[in-house]
Amino acid sequence: MSKPTQILGGIRILDFTQWLAGPQATRLMVELGAEVIKVELPPKGEHSRHIRIVPKDGKDGAIPSYFTMHNRGKKSLCVDVKVPEGQAVIKDLIKKCEVLFENFTPGIMAHYGLTYDVVSQINPSIVMCSVSTYGQEGPYSRRIGNDLVALGAGGVLHMLGDPDGYPAYPASAIGDHIGALNAFGAICAALFHRERTGEGQHIDLALVDCAYNAHDWALAAYSVTNGEVDPQRGGTQRTGSFPYGSFKSKDGYIAIG
Repeated sequence: MSKPTQILGGIRILDFTQWLAGPQATRLMVELGAEVIKVELPPKGEHSRHIRIVPKDGKDGAIPSYFTMHNRGKKSLCVDVKVPEGQAVIKDLIKKCEVLFENFTPGIMAHYGLTYDVVSQINPSIVMCSVSTYGQEGPYSRRIGNDLVALGAGGVLHMLGDPDGYPAYPASAIGDHIGALNAFGAICAALFHRERTGEGQHIDLALVDCAYNAHDWALAAYSVTNGEVDPQRGGTQRTGSFPYGSFKSKDGYIAIG
C-alpha cells in the first residue's frame, strides 16, 4: 500500500518564531509534510527551551516539555544574525526556502537586515509572514506585547470572569493559539497563490486582530445597537444563553450547552 502524500511535502520553511504563536503554526506545517528549519539565537537558543518540568521522583531530570510540544519534528540552527557572517548564512538559506516566518516586535528584522524588501530581492517568490501584537504599521506597532495584551486589547478578557469581578485570564494562551491558526491558514493561502502565479508576498498578521475576530454575538450586538446592548461577563455561564456552562453535581462538574 502506497504511503499517503502530505500536502506540504517539499515546502521548506525558515522559522525565526519563538514561544507559541509562530511555533504552533509551523508545527502544524511539519505534520503536513513541510521541512521546518528553526533559527535560534545564541547563546541559549529559543527561550521556551528553558521552561522545564521536573518529574516528581526527579530521576529523569528536567524535561523541556513546552519546547518539545510546539517544536517537535523541526530541524534547528543556532546562528548569530546580528553579525554579517550570520546574516550571510541566513540569506543563503532564503534562496532555498518557500517561506520565512518571524514573530519579533516590528523593527527587529530590519535591525538584522532581513526586511521583506531585502528577502524578496534574494528570493522573489518567497512568502514571508510576520506575526506581532499590533501589526507592522500604525501608532502601536512598536509596542512590545504578547498573548495577554492581545486578549485585553482585542476585548476577549472583557467577556471572561465573574460579572462583578476582574476580567479573568483563560488559563491557556488562546490569543497565541488563535494567532497561530490564522498564520497557518494565511501562509497556506499564500502558498496556493504562489503556486498559481509564482508570486510571493508579505503577510502582516496582528494578534489583536485575531483576538478581536474571535468574538461572536456579543460584538455584533454591541455594534448594530451602537452600544445600547453592552454584553458583560457571565461567570461560568455564556452571556446571553442559559443553560450554557458548567454546573456542580454530586459527582463533580457537568457542562450543559
